[in-house]
Amino acid sequence: MTIWRSFDEVPAELVGSGTAVTIGNFDGVHRGHRAVVARARQRADELGVPLVTVTFDPHPMAVLRPEHAPSMLTTLEERAALLADAGVDHVFALPFDLDVASWTPQEFVDRVLVGSLHARAVVVGANFRFGHRAAGDVAFLSAVGSDAGFTAEGVALDGGPQVWSSTYVRTCLVAGDVAGAAEALGRPFAVRGEVVQGDQRGRELGYPTANVPTDGLTAAPADGVYAGRLRRLDTGEVFPAAISVGTNPTFDGVRYRRIESYVLDRTDLALYGVEVEVEFVERLRGMVAFDGIDPLLEQMADDVRRTRELLGG
Repeated sequence: MTIWRSFDEVPAELVGSGTAVTIGNFDGVHRGHRAVVARARQRADELGVPLVTVTFDPHPMAVLRPEHAPSMLTTLEERAALLADAGVDHVFALPFDLDVASWTPQEFVDRVLVGSLHARAVVVGANFRFGHRAAGDVAFLSAVGSDAGFTAEGVALDGGPQVWSSTYVRTCLVAGDVAGAAEALGRPFAVRGEVVQGDQRGRELGYPTANVPTDGLTAAPADGVYAGRLRRLDTGEVFPAAISVGTNPTFDGVRYRRIESYVLDRTDLALYGVEVEVEFVERLRGMVAFDGIDPLLEQMADDVRRTRELLGG
């Protein structure tokens, strides 16, 4: 998998082979996205060409209406890795700015699909829109493709009654419905980050936690307690964990949201500075401010018991 971050990085040899292309934000690489990629992979194999995904960095809304920009489900690098797993050969992360936003659909086709990627097949979501004021759609791609030398088709993102979308996944997370998010993603929702030192209250209470801050730009589930897993990205080790998301309302002085993972039955892990992935399996409860340490400890013991039951260990 290669990530091209500018037109200059796209290899010239594509002139000879051509490509099959998918286009979109692909945030989260959910089940709908993977249906698009699967069809594009099929077309690439039929033509004997590489499959390239064109995505945008940053998200267009972060440029056009930053106050309404969505929290991202995945970083660009995470997106690329997930797309590679789905069958994509290369990712073209088109730098999105006001100039790119001003391109007409025809300019986008001429500059990206024809002039740079030499597309022979284009596969997008059925509701895909592009170009200035979102004037381009699948019908436009099909019409211009017949003259430009590529075929174009749209793939429905339906999952039964539900249309899979990144917005739907974010809606699930806002509600704390990590199981619903997992259904749409085809895998448990996860957050990555570096473990930082916290206030060490968990250690004092017998439940040491690995703390990962949330920055507001990356999506996270609603405040509450969850059953899940913690994965060390340096060693690949995976541990069952009870996970708290929020600001620890029982204690004063905590003003920022964080994700705290207590690895079941382990007090010996040295994780400061380690990159981890925190995976959410099921919501146990909402966040509660307890009247003292004893009821908090009683609840934490119950959270651990339920986590163990849910994870089968």
